[in-house]
Amino acid sequence: MVLWGLVLGALLVVTMGCLCLLGLLRQRRPQEPPLDKGSIPWLGHAVAFRKNMFEFLKHMRAKHGDVFTVQLGGQYFTFVMDPLSFGPILKDAQRKLDFVEYAEKLVLKVFGYQSVQGDYRMIHSASTKYLMGDGLQDLNKTMLDSLALVLLGPTGQSLDSSRWHEDGLFHFCYNVLFKAGYLSLFGYTKDQGQDLRQAEELFAQFRKFDRLFPRFVYSLLGPREWLEVGRLQSLFHKTLSVRHNLEKNGISNWISYMLHYLREQGVDPAMQDKFNFMMLWASQGNTGPASFWALLFLLKHPEAMRAVREEATQVLAEARLKARQSFDFDISALHRTPVLDSVMEETLRLGAAPTLLRVVHSDHVLKMANGQEYLLRSRDIVALFPYLSVHMDPDIHPEPTAFKYDRFLNPNGSRKVDFYKAGKKIHHYTMPWGSGVSICPGRFLAISEMKLFVLLMVTHFDLELVDPATPVPPVDPHRWGFGTTQPSHEVRFRYRLRPTN
Repeated sequence: MVLWGLVLGALLVVTMGCLCLLGLLRQRRPQEPPLDKGSIPWLGHAVAFRKNMFEFLKHMRAKHGDVFTVQLGGQYFTFVMDPLSFGPILKDAQRKLDFVEYAEKLVLKVFGYQSVQGDYRMIHSASTKYLMGDGLQDLNKTMLDSLALVLLGPTGQSLDSSRWHEDGLFHFCYNVLFKAGYLSLFGYTKDQGQDLRQAEELFAQFRKFDRLFPRFVYSLLGPREWLEVGRLQSLFHKTLSVRHNLEKNGISNWISYMLHYLREQGVDPAMQDKFNFMMLWASQGNTGPASFWALLFLLKHPEAMRAVREEATQVLAEARLKARQSFDFDISALHRTPVLDSVMEETLRLGAAPTLLRVVHSDHVLKMANGQEYLLRSRDIVALFPYLSVHMDPDIHPEPTAFKYDRFLNPNGSRKVDFYKAGKKIHHYTMPWGSGVSICPGRFLAISEMKLFVLLMVTHFDLELVDPATPVPPVDPHRWGFGTTQPSHEVRFRYRLRPTN
């Protein structure tokens, strides 16, 4: 027993010594960005970064400028904060900065999916074919039917227009869009009532996984939480299994195309189940939270709500319910809503905060817009955080923390695309979907789903906050860097189906 204690003690000393060396030995080389390793060997700044990424990066930028390298859990990240210098990183003509490598490691850890050669290109190909043009038009029609089923029920009697219903706005938006999106992509059985109940239960499990997700990515879960993550992964793999797909009708062409490709590549059914889980998360993890912010901003800004409703009246005429079971809605109207487009773009500017990452394959020189050059070290990770460096830049967007529904409209009502920094026109004036090779392939579907949901809510429902004076809640600081942000607390609201006559 004493011997084993001495052995374990020696191993601990050696391990701690190695960790210290990993942090202490690295020194800044000539031409490299400022290096800030933090005070804790190996961990570096991981604790402060995890606690509030936004505030941490603000502090680092004030301390070091627009380019700096920090140590986070044994890995070195170089953050580039000047949006005028994003081009060489996003285009990367020399192919020295790789997005796919990091993404493959992440999806293996989070979803259990082992990527096969070419599947990244396959996802983009399927998205181009089925999430744009006629393919998107067909999916939008399916989504409209799914939203009607979720909001009105199988018989259209689930909502009584004579009384108000109260709910948490975040829960309501996330719940409705998740269920409608899930049913639109993964199909129905012959029993729509059972489909709704199953989708409701699946959403409850999805939210459990969603709450654990940030700490799961950072490997900061407790023992019981690791067990819970494993249980949830198994549940989603089973529920979304390709075997169960055979029992359903109306599985989207997008999902079917991708699964067909995987079968042709010899991917076994169990791995296809994990792929389905990954695609469910990719398609449904952001639209609900983003729609929450959109509706909340409209409810807090009556002039914006009036402008959206006036536009909706013009493009939809007198929208009505059909036999209280579906919405009379012209899908093509989604292309004629510049005011709503501006509202959604402003919502995503304020509510979307992804991190764009690239692995440096070999030592690489990054030339900044001001002509300065920095050496990026092989195996480091280059990171962009557009929320801070672009969305909140007052030079690009005056009063950046304020919601302005017409920020992306020209005086003549057309879309505004000309924005400037330091007197220079800037290409990347918002980046809610990422950019370059890592741009979200499903962005057109996501924006269509959100617009469709918002239009239905403002045209067919009366909406009001339970407490009109309630402020917009701050962002949950643990969600920075993970796509669409989430509120730190719920906001109560009331809704009522408008009479059909």
